[in-house]
Amino acid sequence: MDITDLKMFEAVARLSGMSRAAEELHTVQSNITARIRRLEEELGTPLFRRLARGVELTPAGQRLLPYARRVALLLQEARCATLDDGSPQGPLIIGSLETTAAFRLADALSAFAAANPRVDLTLQTGTTCELLEQVLDRRLEGAFICGPVAHPELEAEPFFAEELRVLTAPSISSLDDLIERGDIRIVVLRRGCSYRQRLEEVLVRRGIPAPRVLEFGTLEGVFACVAAGLGVTLLPRSLIGPVWRQGKVVLHALEPRDALVETLFVRRRDGPLSSALVAFLSTVRTSRTATVSPVAAE
Repeated sequence: MDITDLKMFEAVARLSGMSRAAEELHTVQSNITARIRRLEEELGTPLFRRLARGVELTPAGQRLLPYARRVALLLQEARCATLDDGSPQGPLIIGSLETTAAFRLADALSAFAAANPRVDLTLQTGTTCELLEQVLDRRLEGAFICGPVAHPELEAEPFFAEELRVLTAPSISSLDDLIERGDIRIVVLRRGCSYRQRLEEVLVRRGIPAPRVLEFGTLEGVFACVAAGLGVTLLPRSLIGPVWRQGKVVLHALEPRDALVETLFVRRRDGPLSSALVAFLSTVRTSRTATVSPVAAE
């Protein structure tokens, strides 16, 4: 078993077919087929089931796949580290919460792109759970997530302090009023939303253990749903100034233990600290003091 075998195996598994893998790897299908058969013979177990259209992994193949992916990522890291001469360049893949990307990173991204034209920056958004998994799997060099986080393979740096508020329709005068109405629904960007657990904990302490959940794909959709009285949500106070000032929603304060949360940047302790990543984090540190001021007192 060598690197080429694992590379071909990973491509076949990801693309579910020998021919598609051959096309991606710029080789012929017979070469892929022969290498996979030799790998199966060496390991003494089939890695794929041959189907009418493509292939699927056997249990043994499923166990091998994470290692094949890890080898591919390590090779990519080795290549990037070798070529990194201290000048930011090449690919940089960063993750972020959607709220952080929308509010906290826009200016930094613009400034970084202008100052570092040789860096191919990709920003992927997701929930805290999704982003942590991708950082641990080395698919992201790092990510902005909702703290706290404690993992032996990760190091974390606080970047932003957020003050959370519950958003309701203007017809809701207080959280107690909300509870009296019953049939509470919480509105999130999607399941796994970083603030969903915090809101559920707040409601549990007020005697509402299992609210219904509504999912929307955009912040605009969340705001519209809340303004229409279809549910409530929990978001950083500094993000919701425009809709609050227009009178479309009402903000409700929380106790400090519920309201305060840190946004952390996490990366693998054993991961490479590329020049591009160093420059990016420096840009974010510089720009974070120039973010929009929080809304005035409610």
